[in-house]
Amino acid sequence: MSLEKIKIRGHYNIRALHKTTLEITKDNYLTIRGDCIIGIMANKGAKDLNENFKKLARNDNSFIYVIIKVNDLIDIVHGKGSSRLILENEKKIILRRSNFIEDSTLMINSDKAAKDIKREIIDELKKGSEGEVYLLASDIPLKDEEILRIIFNSSPISLT
Repeated sequence: MSLEKIKIRGHYNIRALHKTTLEITKDNYLTIRGDCIIGIMANKGAKDLNENFKKLARNDNSFIYVIIKVNDLIDIVHGKGSSRLILENEKKIILRRSNFIEDSTLMINSDKAAKDIKREIIDELKKGSEGEVYLLASDIPLKDEEILRIIFNSSPISLT
């Protein structure tokens, strides 16, 4: 199992209407044409992911989970890895409902695209809220409760 955490920022042009893809980008701007983008100013692109994550994701039997967290709102996307993943794009990461692969593709056969993300999350991102995107690669299928436990246990807790 391998976990990555990516920081993103929202933007007033986030629409999240795309039916087949979801994208986060390092770009610091967004036009209304980018209807698959849910976050900008990401601190990582596909190329920046650690090698252990890439190795796990590049397996036809791997499971990829993407957890989007904005304020106290969470959504989970489930998909598959592939031995064909390239993961070399320096600026963006894309989740795909299809099995199309190019250098920014993180997962294929995703159960959600941008239009499927909880609208409360999208509304917060439209306000410019910051968020986190957790990427979890696993060689076994996980239930949502297990995914959230892994994320929760990986985050430092401050009681002050």
